[in-house]
Amino acid sequence: MSPDDVRTRVRDQALGIAAGWSPPDAPPTWALTAELFRAIADDDVLLDLAAAIPPDRLPPLLLSAAVRHLAAREAPDPLARYFPTPGSGQPSLDDGFRPALAAFAREHADTLAGLCAAHRYQMNEVGRSADVLAVLGDVTEGAPDRPIALVDLGTGAGLGLQLDRYRYHYAGAETVDVGDPDSPVRLTCTIRAGDPPIPTTVPTIAARVGIDVEPLDLDEPDVRDWLAACIPPETGAVDRFAAATAVVRTHPAPLVRGDLVDTVAKVCAELPPETLLVLVDTYVHVFLPDDERARFRDLLPRLGRDLEWISVDPLVPLGPEGRESVQGLPVPERAVEACRAGVTGVVGRLSVRDGAVSGRVLGLAHPGAAWLEWLDAPQPR
Repeated sequence: MSPDDVRTRVRDQALGIAAGWSPPDAPPTWALTAELFRAIADDDVLLDLAAAIPPDRLPPLLLSAAVRHLAAREAPDPLARYFPTPGSGQPSLDDGFRPALAAFAREHADTLAGLCAAHRYQMNEVGRSADVLAVLGDVTEGAPDRPIALVDLGTGAGLGLQLDRYRYHYAGAETVDVGDPDSPVRLTCTIRAGDPPIPTTVPTIAARVGIDVEPLDLDEPDVRDWLAACIPPETGAVDRFAAATAVVRTHPAPLVRGDLVDTVAKVCAELPPETLLVLVDTYVHVFLPDDERARFRDLLPRLGRDLEWISVDPLVPLGPEGRESVQGLPVPERAVEACRAGVTGVVGRLSVRDGAVSGRVLGLAHPGAAWLEWLDAPQPR
């Protein structure tokens, strides 16, 4: 691929991320996130930095994290004032942001390149637990009392493993509140369409474990600082991450280091046999190679257990050309349209019972969990 083609691909990725996180109907607090990624697409220095990053390291996202990490460390004036911190609210966005960002990138280009070379992008968006809980409502309708064994795939720091310790507020035709009323983690999700089967209580989690090729220890200050930089610069996301970090450090869950496909069978075999296995994947399988996704799907019926695989992933390939579900499910045209317009999570449920596999796409989700759109009936491809 020529350098110009690489720049075009990275520019398109950055614009797709901006459109997905901050569509026209997004709350104003998401405007800074969109402006950051549009700047990466438009500014020559930022685009060159992103284009130099290997494609499997998510160039626009990794560069955005490097910018925020360095800005938090250096506190440059005026750039640092645009980025929210826990409890700060969303700072005002004005025409000074782009020039401040461009000047910062030029002054610190070598340092930013070094940060990108030394790190991977790891966004632990705890808000996606609201998407997962909606699918758990669909799962437990027929067996509300069956305890589950939660396996978080690509768990990062394990924020998704604590979903029973969060409070959920769903705002739609009716308002629904679920979960621990005393939790410091408050997750708000707008139901944009449809009627997701939100459970009245969070299902009982009898066992929980996370799998990641590089599990992250939130007791390490450098890890916390880098993960905080990977969170979009939106005040709700920043506050959620800070609160969830405190919960995880208070209630650490086991994290297993290993490749998803090669590790999941061993992990599942050690979980209580009376539980329903629930494998959760949020924005993980979309980044796996095609053959690895196929290996994972083929493995599940051979585990010898009843299980559910909940996925919140964009269609593959990532970007406007996405057409296929990571779970190999029939894809509704509405999902294709949404992913064409910007990066969007496609919510899928794949079930295994007595070795038989079934499933369907259930809905669409904002990448930062701001909204959920439920597809109430099976949709033709």
